[in-house]
Amino acid sequence: MGRIAGVTAAETRDRLLRAAAGVFAERGYDGTRVADIAAAAGVSNGALYAHFGSKGELLVAALRAHGRQMLAELVAADPERPITESLLIIGRWLPRRRDARGHLVVEALVAARRDADVARPMHDYMGERAAVLEELVRAAQAGGEMDGALSPEAVAHFCLLLAMGSVLVPPEMHGVGDEEWSALLTRVVAAFAPAGPAPARPAQARPEPGEPAGPEAETGGTR
Repeated sequence: MGRIAGVTAAETRDRLLRAAAGVFAERGYDGTRVADIAAAAGVSNGALYAHFGSKGELLVAALRAHGRQMLAELVAADPERPITESLLIIGRWLPRRRDARGHLVVEALVAARRDADVARPMHDYMGERAAVLEELVRAAQAGGEMDGALSPEAVAHFCLLLAMGSVLVPPEMHGVGDEEWSALLTRVVAAFAPAGPAPARPAQARPEPGEPAGPEAETGGTR
């Protein structure tokens, strides 16, 4: 079983990536052989190695090709949407994610800790994801949407930790209510906004009967 007649090299590569995504998600990195992926793609082992140097390289290539780039999709769909709003949309979705592509991320993260063939391309992949986030943060800062004093690298790292953590701790292991999670994220993202002048306090502000006194009165009873 060699190269399939009438199939271009690009088509063969795409077949291999789709087959790899499915087999890795089903069997895991350690449980998958190169021969399994080649068979699923309908090509020979030699044809596979003509496109990818190792199983680890193929794993990360499958992740890069089939991993969902939700933030990029949101920005492309509505370039006028504020970046912080896009971050909130994705953040609210994370605890509910049940995307089979998430299995690829888990396999790659675990395999990268003990296999240099995975660690090297995975390092590059994570760098690419971080670079996209950093660019969006800088755009938000330039537009006055985010505090310019924030480090784009730190914000990107924080977002990556949330995204990667969501696949390592799926909702069936530990869940949280949608309203609670959304409220927390809203507070976190609000902290990214530029610092403004403190609102002026009334000179003789007194609480009405039945209203809370002290700091709570200034926030309507909530903190």
